[in-house]
Amino acid sequence: MTISYDVAGDGPDLLLVHAGVADARMWARQVEELKASHRVITLDLRGYGETPLEAGAKYSDAGDVLAVLDEVGSTAVTAVGASYGGYVVQQAASRSPERFARLVLLCAPTDNVEPDDELRALWGEENALLEAGDVDGATDLTVRRWIGPDADDDARELLRAMQKRAFDLQLAAGDDVDNEEYAVEPEKIGAPVRLITGAHDFKFFTDSADYLAERLPNPERLHLPWAGHLPTLERPAEALGLIG
Repeated sequence: MTISYDVAGDGPDLLLVHAGVADARMWARQVEELKASHRVITLDLRGYGETPLEAGAKYSDAGDVLAVLDEVGSTAVTAVGASYGGYVVQQAASRSPERFARLVLLCAPTDNVEPDDELRALWGEENALLEAGDVDGATDLTVRRWIGPDADDDARELLRAMQKRAFDLQLAAGDDVDNEEYAVEPEKIGAPVRLITGAHDFKFFTDSADYLAERLPNPERLHLPWAGHLPTLERPAEALGLIG
């Protein structure tokens, strides 16, 4: 299989899907704690961590997630998705809702919600840096803007390493890649879904969670006054309470 993934522990299946500024390393502390009571499945999406992204590749991140679940024989999984990983989880659960027992979406985007002006401006700044060949500058921008005030230096350096790795892989592949996105259909996701957002995050992610809360059959809404975009990195000691 193209996708790099790992399985640790024994018990009910728990899938952790990383953010778009990170890779599977963002879950390292949680895996150590959870593997005593769960079979924990982590993966690197294409162009992140240990999973390559080839020029000209045609694929689907959500399809890759479902393929990993097939590979490990998982039929009733709790899936935790951070940011873009949460969007991928929504796609997979919309396509195959019977595969998912529960979802936890951490600061995740969704379909049919428009990004706020502040986020659009950040994307513009990042694109300008990358077009100028300033990968280090774009990486520094990620560390400044995508993690909240409670994060310590170790969390910031881990984020720096993960984002730099993603930029290196994705820039090497170029623009000639085709990632098929499945439609997100909240009404089809009957499993319980916890929607978590942070007060220090971009408004787009709060708007996305509110949109989903109005449409999912079984939502739970949690807004964290201390959190930025990556709460499990910002306060790792509290992460199990958020996703458990």
